[in-house]
Amino acid sequence: MLNPRQDAPSFAVDSYPDAPPEGERWSSWDGATHGPKPRPDWVITALGAVEADLGVLKTGKEADVHVVRRWVPDGTTTPELDSFMAAKRFRKADHRLFHRDAGYVEGRRVRRSRENRAMARRTAFGKEVLAGQWSMAEFEALKHLWALGLPVPYPVQLDGTEMLMEFIGAEGVAAPRLAAARLEPPDLPGLFDQVRDAMTRLALHGWAHGDLSAYNILVHEGRAVIIDWPQIVDIIGNPQGFDFLRRDVHNVVSWFAGKGHLTDEEALFGDLVAAATSRW
Repeated sequence: MLNPRQDAPSFAVDSYPDAPPEGERWSSWDGATHGPKPRPDWVITALGAVEADLGVLKTGKEADVHVVRRWVPDGTTTPELDSFMAAKRFRKADHRLFHRDAGYVEGRRVRRSRENRAMARRTAFGKEVLAGQWSMAEFEALKHLWALGLPVPYPVQLDGTEMLMEFIGAEGVAAPRLAAARLEPPDLPGLFDQVRDAMTRLALHGWAHGDLSAYNILVHEGRAVIIDWPQIVDIIGNPQGFDFLRRDVHNVVSWFAGKGHLTDEEALFGDLVAAATSRW
C-alpha cells in the first residue's frame, strides 16, 4: 500500500494530456449522487480535486472495500483539502453470490414488472438489477441513518455500484473491527451499551441491520460504528424480519458474553420487538 500522504504515481502528462497533475484520476464527485446536507467539513467537492486508490481494505462476497484518498493538488494537508474515504465497490452480477438475496429483498420491489420478474427468476438482467439495488439500498440506508444520528459512516456519494463513504480511522489506518479490537474488560459495558442503543433506535424506526456481528462493528476512539448496511431489513414488512432481528441479537449478545459481559438475550430481543411494534 502506498504511503497515505505520498502522492500516488501519476500518468505522464505528455502521453495523457487530460490526466490529473497528481493522483490517478480526477475527483469522481461530479455526476455522482451525493450524501445528505449539511456535509461534514472533510467532504471535498472541488472539481479540481484528484483521487488515488491506496489499496484493498476488505474483501467480501458482495463487494470489496478500498481506501481512497481525495485531495486538492498544491493544497495543504488540512481536512478541507485532503481526506480519506472508504470506496465500497459492489461486484458485477457474474462475480457475486446471490444465495442470500431472497430473504433480504422480500418486501422490496421495483416499479417495472419486467424487472420484478427478472429478479425473481435470477436471469442475468435480474442479477444486474439486484446488484444495483444492493448499492442503492445501502446508500439510501446510510443517508437515513446518518440523518437520524445513528453511529454509521457518512455516505459521500454513489456512482453506479461504487459508493464512497467516511473512512473510520486515522491517517489512512482503518479502525479495527470489534472482533479484532484490543479491549480491556472495563471497555465492554460501554461498547455494548452503544450497540444496544443503536439497535433500539433502529427498531423504533422499524429496522434491523440484518447481518449484525462483531465483524461489522468498528471501534474507533471508544466509539462503536456499525457498517455494512445493504441488507437492512424492514422488521414488519419482511416476513422474516423478526428472524433477522433475533439473529442480530444473538450474534451481539453471544460475542460480548464470550468476553465476559453477560446480558439476557431474550430480554433484549423482547425490548427490540416492543420498540419495533410500538409504531403500529
